[in-house]
Amino acid sequence: MAKRAFNIPNMLTYGRILAVPLIVLCFFVEGRLQSSDFARWTAFWLFAVASATDFLDGYLARIWKQTSNIGKMLDPIADKLLVASVLLLVAADGTIAGWALWAAIIILCREILVSGLREYLAALKVSVPVTQIAKWKTTTQMVAIGFLLAGPAGEKVLPHTTTIGLVLLWIAALLTIYTGYDYFKAGLKHVVDEEE
Repeated sequence: MAKRAFNIPNMLTYGRILAVPLIVLCFFVEGRLQSSDFARWTAFWLFAVASATDFLDGYLARIWKQTSNIGKMLDPIADKLLVASVLLLVAADGTIAGWALWAAIIILCREILVSGLREYLAALKVSVPVTQIAKWKTTTQMVAIGFLLAGPAGEKVLPHTTTIGLVLLWIAALLTIYTGYDYFKAGLKHVVDEEE
């Protein structure tokens, strides 16, 4: 049991969780929510590596036949912690503001609602498979957040970095609504069947 908990795929998931406080720390290196270019690039690379582990942990667990209950439980938690914390950071420092906040709110609300539904369905021994479009949603979301994390520091390398991030964030939000609807449609069928 302990051996399975500390296999490489699970260690990658633990690493993703540990990346969250490190990314947050980058935004507070100067004692206030005002990060330097170096801190932003550090946060960006931490996020990029953490995002890569999201693909790697599941892939390695499957090909090495090292899937585990703790991995299945922690993988979506790690994803949500990473996405939620960074969206809150870039909202707090003003990288996203105004109408763009609605895109972040849509993404966060969907994650919470789907987590609740997934937990309920797990109690019914029902699993809803991840669709290809849901994978595209996650990829778009991660890329958007990467651009937003680079933010003002990224503008010096690639003009309109923040704008690109905001456009991608809205695309991710629209995909989030679509995939959330799909997930709820599939999940609620089991909820209704259970009550009959």
